[in-house]
Amino acid sequence: MPLKIMPKKKHLSAGRVPLILFLCQMIGALDVPLDPKLLDDLVQPPTITQQSPKDYIVDPRENIVIQCEAKGKPPPSFSWTRNGTHFDIDKDPLVTMKPGSGTLIINIITEGKAETYEGVYQCTARNERGAAVSNNIVVRPSRSPLWTKERLEPITLRNGQSLVLPCRPPIGLPPAIIFWMDNSFQRLPQSERVSQGLNGDLYFSNVLPEDTREDYICYARFNHTQTIQQKQPISLKVISVDELNDTLAANLSDTEFYGAKPNKERPPTFLTPEGNESLKEELRGNVLSLECIAEGLPTPIIYWIKEDGTLPVNRTFYRNFKKTLQITQVTEADSGNYQCIAKNPLGAVHHTIAVTVKAAPYWIAAPQNLVLSPGENGTLICRANGNPKPRIAWLTNGVPIEIAPEDPSRKIDGDTIIFSNVQERLSAVYQCNASNEYGYLLANAFVNVLAEPPRILTSANMLYQVIANRPAFLDCAFFGSPLPAIEWFKGTRGSALHEDIYVLHDNGTLEIPVAQKDSTGTYTCVARNKLGMAKNEVHLEIKDPTRIIKQPEHAVVQRGSKVSFECKVKHDHTLIPTIVWLKDHGELPNEERFSVDKDHLVVTDVSDDDGGTYTCTANTTLDRVSASAVLRVVAPTPTPAPIYDVPNPPFDLELTNQLDKSVQLTWTPGDDNNSPITKFIIEYEDAMHEAGVWHHQAEVSGTQTTAQLKLSPYVNYSFRVMAENSIGRSVPSEASEQYLTKAAEPDQNPTAVEGLGTEPDNLVITWKPLNGFESNGPGLQYKVSWRQKDGDDEWTSVVVANVSKYIVSGTPTFVPYLIKVQALNDVGFAPEPAVVMGHSGEDLPMVAPGNVRVNVVNSTLAEVHWDPVPLKSVRGHLQGYRIYYWKVQSSSKRNRRHIEKKILTFQGSKTHGMLPGLQPYSHYFLNVRVVNGKGEGPASSDRGFHTPEGVPSAPSSLKIVNPTLDSLTLEWDPPSHPNGVLTEYTLKYQPINSTHELGPLVDLKIPANKTRWTLKNLNFSTRYKFYFYAQTSVGSGSQITEEAITTVDEGKMGKEEWRKELVNGSRSFFGLKGLMPGTAYKVRVGAEGDSGFVSSEDVFETGPAMASRQVDIATQGWFIGLMCAVALLILILLIVCFVRRNKGGKYPVKEKEDAHADPEIQPMKEDDGTFGEYRSFESDAEDHKPLKKGSRTPSDRTVKKEDSDDSLVDYGEGVNGQFNEDGSFIGQYSGKKEKEPAEGNESSEAPSPVNAMNSFV
Repeated sequence: MPLKIMPKKKHLSAGRVPLILFLCQMIGALDVPLDPKLLDDLVQPPTITQQSPKDYIVDPRENIVIQCEAKGKPPPSFSWTRNGTHFDIDKDPLVTMKPGSGTLIINIITEGKAETYEGVYQCTARNERGAAVSNNIVVRPSRSPLWTKERLEPITLRNGQSLVLPCRPPIGLPPAIIFWMDNSFQRLPQSERVSQGLNGDLYFSNVLPEDTREDYICYARFNHTQTIQQKQPISLKVISVDELNDTLAANLSDTEFYGAKPNKERPPTFLTPEGNESLKEELRGNVLSLECIAEGLPTPIIYWIKEDGTLPVNRTFYRNFKKTLQITQVTEADSGNYQCIAKNPLGAVHHTIAVTVKAAPYWIAAPQNLVLSPGENGTLICRANGNPKPRIAWLTNGVPIEIAPEDPSRKIDGDTIIFSNVQERLSAVYQCNASNEYGYLLANAFVNVLAEPPRILTSANMLYQVIANRPAFLDCAFFGSPLPAIEWFKGTRGSALHEDIYVLHDNGTLEIPVAQKDSTGTYTCVARNKLGMAKNEVHLEIKDPTRIIKQPEHAVVQRGSKVSFECKVKHDHTLIPTIVWLKDHGELPNEERFSVDKDHLVVTDVSDDDGGTYTCTANTTLDRVSASAVLRVVAPTPTPAPIYDVPNPPFDLELTNQLDKSVQLTWTPGDDNNSPITKFIIEYEDAMHEAGVWHHQAEVSGTQTTAQLKLSPYVNYSFRVMAENSIGRSVPSEASEQYLTKAAEPDQNPTAVEGLGTEPDNLVITWKPLNGFESNGPGLQYKVSWRQKDGDDEWTSVVVANVSKYIVSGTPTFVPYLIKVQALNDVGFAPEPAVVMGHSGEDLPMVAPGNVRVNVVNSTLAEVHWDPVPLKSVRGHLQGYRIYYWKVQSSSKRNRRHIEKKILTFQGSKTHGMLPGLQPYSHYFLNVRVVNGKGEGPASSDRGFHTPEGVPSAPSSLKIVNPTLDSLTLEWDPPSHPNGVLTEYTLKYQPINSTHELGPLVDLKIPANKTRWTLKNLNFSTRYKFYFYAQTSVGSGSQITEEAITTVDEGKMGKEEWRKELVNGSRSFFGLKGLMPGTAYKVRVGAEGDSGFVSSEDVFETGPAMASRQVDIATQGWFIGLMCAVALLILILLIVCFVRRNKGGKYPVKEKEDAHADPEIQPMKEDDGTFGEYRSFESDAEDHKPLKKGSRTPSDRTVKKEDSDDSLVDYGEGVNGQFNEDGSFIGQYSGKKEKEPAEGNESSEAPSPVNAMNSFV
């Protein structure tokens, strides 16, 4: 069996897949494998594999070799054309063809000239399947001509002038490489001032005396012939100003000699190119070279920019001291205007070069070989681009397709040939020629029509070895036409492998992305097409990875001491590793101080040179691992104090002695970090049933490194270990390998077995199923058994799947059953289960309770008695009795709404119960029903009863209307619950003065048929408080209260204009200053917010003026001192009040509020008759409730029940109260400004000043 080892990196090696044939139904880049097993009988059209370049320059001193190699089956024959006509090599003795190929060899060494064989050559390779052609190969001999003889005059220049030394080399083939040297063959130095242009000329921006020399020589090197030609030397002399003056003085008289002046500095001008603009054209893909050389004094500096664009970052280069700009791999996008700028301190000059990028044809999609089977369809696509757009021409077997033989299976559509229903005889080679004025492209693509059954080219029984958790690649090189479908199977009877776990590559290779131990086995590759099937088996072995389980640790040692590095390796037992130690990635020093003993590297007598990185490398035939540690050598120092920490986790977990219900776990402890390990904790994971959940397994002492573990059947165990010392517990170790225990019968039965019916004729048996860990094996099921408890029936049994419920149908109603549920699996049964009792389904009770009796206890409570029903008639579990009772409404109320029935349930077998919360002075009906788990039975006959009178509820509303100077009119609505016959109303009222004191209480009886009453002979501008309630023969009901003020005597108020003060919205009081004693004032408080402006008014009267003495005490010293003391006390009081107010303190107004209560009427408490679970469905209103914040009186003076009591706001607790500077309360009993009539009897509130801006108007 051949052995194949997986590469260590994840890739498909090119050397591993040379024999794989890529096939496609339509288009495929194909290359029929030239495997010896296929070449015997597989035909293939010719393919050109090697040819000489299109522009072929030859050395005239050597033989001319024009290459043309091709492959095909049968082997192709070759022929040549020269300058478009057949080239008969048999007639030329100097020309021979290389055996087995089409390569021409022209022997010109012994005789003949290369110029004789200049021309355009083309090679054709042909066999029975078609003909492929080469490019047009233009053959030209290289030329290296001599320089023409010329006489060069010496050049003399003044210092600072510009100069161009021309080179003008002879035209050679290929063009020569130009450079300037002296007679000693030393290159002439170049700089920003002196440089060589692209044309070979030497440019001087300005000359200096040191430029003087007689050997400026231009050389031309012709690389093809390895020859160098040189130009005649040029002599240059640069004369300085002093030398020029001496020469002039020697040749002129004193009167004629004026002296030469130094050469002036000048701005730049361009030596090349000329003018302000020039044009440049370049082909796509070439290097664009732009040149600007300037002269000037001082020497100009060159800059480059692209107009309307930026220079490409990664393709732009500057040469020749930035005088040449080069852009590599030029594209059409590089077209545009480029500007070079020459600049020196005296000025700048610009030149614009308009660049146009043209393009010879280049491929977008070159045609690819097609292998088709008879009857198939396909296409050849030839897509090219260029500038200008190339023309596409098709040839078949080297002949223009327009004059080629007709082929009904093909259709030409521009750059595409479409084949349909091809036949084997129509195989051919097609050529695509894309050309424009700058060049051409020629591509051969064959259409090979084959009918071949599948063949597997990979060697049979190949063995692959792969390291676990790495990818595995199993080869299946194949061939066939039509394209075979590839399938992979594992084992002898396995199903096809799919791409959810595996990767199936187009070349037939099967990739296992992460090979595991269970990936080991035999794999079969099957190739099928309509002509047949082929298969091949390969074998895969998964090896454990090589691991360094104890890595070398970093060390800091003292000079002269010893250090040891440990490198413990664990590997697959079938692989033999090689351990190599390196220092700083090189070999260890060859000294006796370095010794390697099994797992350790020991270095003795450590020196400073021994410091560095030490690497342990373990190599096997399949993998390689390494670990490094750094050694640092230091001078001797005191030993540092140890560092204590939790242990490092254990490692290298291994399972041995694997039995059905036990296994031995072995591990290697981690470092104890200077605190001894006291114990090891072992946990397990059940990957089959509860993946990711770890459970406690066992604990062993800290001195043990093995443990015998008890196991349960059919569990896929993984173990991990934690170490514990006095500091704490380590992190868990890596999980061990998995171990699946054998299956066994269940050792326990399901729990929580119950039997309850959901219908009168069924029994629903439920239980808590076993979990996967408890199943002990595959195929978990349950045997459910049942029989009637009081019958002689045998057990009835049924086996159900792993569910938690089974329904028995056709049972008698509410019959006791004995039930048992037993677990079983594919191995066997669990022990005999326990028997539990259940009942079949219930039905509705059949009989109503009889002899229903009612005893009325009081106006809100009644007691009901009944006789129990027979237990057999219940037909289920007796849950209790249920009483339905309802109040009989008058005929008018019954028409308005549905009668509301109330329900009370009494648990168990009770035969009496209390009905609380009844309405006094009402007529009720009730009935009784028995209740079981199914529902209610029939109702008993309705039984009626009456409740006696009770006290009424408070009047529904109270409002004060039409206030005058001495009268107030009260209007009210009767109580919503009179609870009997009203006998009369009681009205009590009393005045309230400005000091909150209550006046005498007046008691007034009003007939029950009245709803309006006017009180006369009241004091003007006086606040009164009213207490109002109704009475029946039983007693008085709840009261409703209200306050109102008689109107003000406008004559006393005067006709003064309103004064206005703005108050911050966060304040709740404001002091009025400058008031007249004994004067009545009307005050209005308004708030403006998002909802508009709202205000309310009140009237108050200031106290009388104090009698004053005639003596002006303001000037008395004792008075001044007293006032200072009073002012100090007031300041202290204000500070205390401010502190208390910030801490949330409240003004003590509770006493004032209590003083307003009716001294004779106290709140009434009434027993509501609620017992235990029973509750009253309606209750009377409480006697006293505080008014809502804001007004106590709605705009129409109507008071609803919930608004009837005093409000703390009125007495200073609310935010609407106002205070004078001394803390006295003002406006406590302010009335409300009446609102629109549309609001009816609804209560309204003035906005809180906290939420809006206060103002006095």
